[in-house]
Amino acid sequence: MLQGLRTIVYSVSDLEAAKEWYKKVFEIEPYFDEPFYVGYNVGGFELGLHPVDAGFSDGNHSITYWGVTDIKKAFERYAELNIDVHEAPNNVGGPIWVGSIFDPFGNVIGIIENPTFSA
Repeated sequence: MLQGLRTIVYSVSDLEAAKEWYKKVFEIEPYFDEPFYVGYNVGGFELGLHPVDAGFSDGNHSITYWGVTDIKKAFERYAELNIDVHEAPNNVGGPIWVGSIFDPFGNVIGIIENPTFSA
């Protein structure tokens, strides 16, 4: 039986560059940092970076949505950082807004503003 989101792992072709990008964009430091995996705690959920190995290619394998309190402000910051937008914020019903951005490795990172959800 599913219990909810625990971990998302993004495959990356340059682990050092990925660590710097996620540090800058998500404003976090890894709690686990090894050559085979880098892990971050994002609000009690795991964001992992895995160096690409055989069988993986950059990006667009899935979209996981990370919560923000103000999606408009988040996307204003992404614009300041010159981050490529995958999907501009749009309302998907009631007070819920979603959008998504690309990391430099082609992974799509979903952003959601959902004031009705609590972890």
